[in-house]
Amino acid sequence: MAEDAKWPRAASLISPANSPIGLIDVPASKTSISQTNAHLTPKAIREALLRYSTYSYSTGNDLSKLSIQDLGEIADPDSNEANTTTSIKAANKELTIALGGDNSITYAVGLGVFGDELATAGLITLDAHHDLRDGISNGSPVRRLIEAGLDPKRIVQIGINDFSNSASYAQLASDLGITVISREMVAEIGIKEACTIALNVAGSAEGPIHVDLDVDVCDRSVVPACPAAAPGGLSAFELRQATRILASHELVRGIDITEIDASKDSQDQRTVRLAALLVLESLAGYSSRGSR
Repeated sequence: MAEDAKWPRAASLISPANSPIGLIDVPASKTSISQTNAHLTPKAIREALLRYSTYSYSTGNDLSKLSIQDLGEIADPDSNEANTTTSIKAANKELTIALGGDNSITYAVGLGVFGDELATAGLITLDAHHDLRDGISNGSPVRRLIEAGLDPKRIVQIGINDFSNSASYAQLASDLGITVISREMVAEIGIKEACTIALNVAGSAEGPIHVDLDVDVCDRSVVPACPAAAPGGLSAFELRQATRILASHELVRGIDITEIDASKDSQDQRTVRLAALLVLESLAGYSSRGSR
């Protein structure tokens, strides 16, 4: 790629220097319900950042003024969830961005983000699925966080889609008091209003909020590398917009990006490129904190 001093690349934001923002790779894949090579994805996302600039046209912010501390990669996160949690908790960043890996990472990453404030914490998922399954898999992180002590009344799930969940798990979400903003509801009220509701509910106790971006919430046409994505999901723009809005809130301390199998992506790498843009939208939102 040709270099241009007036066009800094987004990948240049990542460095070992201390920063209130951290980027960590959590390449989990072994407990996925569907076979996946999601462990290849964090590296692919980092490489895709080379394709983008640091300027957010929508916010008017040049992200080149920010830096992201590279927190490295968690070794064998499937077998060592405690290491993920401990590493993120010890880093104690204002915003931690975790690159998955499958959706199982939301459990360990979320606990690390919440730290000692689990009693007041909140969770926002953008996901087609409830993730309340039994066992340990990419279909169970929300249930596991509840079992660890997260109050389900401070959980909001945006983008829950038709024919992507069973009646039993839908009933369980309702019984637990989880706030569900379905894909159809998002179409009716808009993604901005959905995010406003989510932040009010998840942040009602003024504790840290973790945001799970399971990219299978999107329409399959824009995320071919997401095994469980279905036609009719959110648009890429809606997910990008939601990410920026949520990251602008001071209580949002963590964001994970999950469920992409880089080995299954289209030739133009549209799924991995979207993930890279979600990293940048997270930074754009963070950079606008204080101006909300």
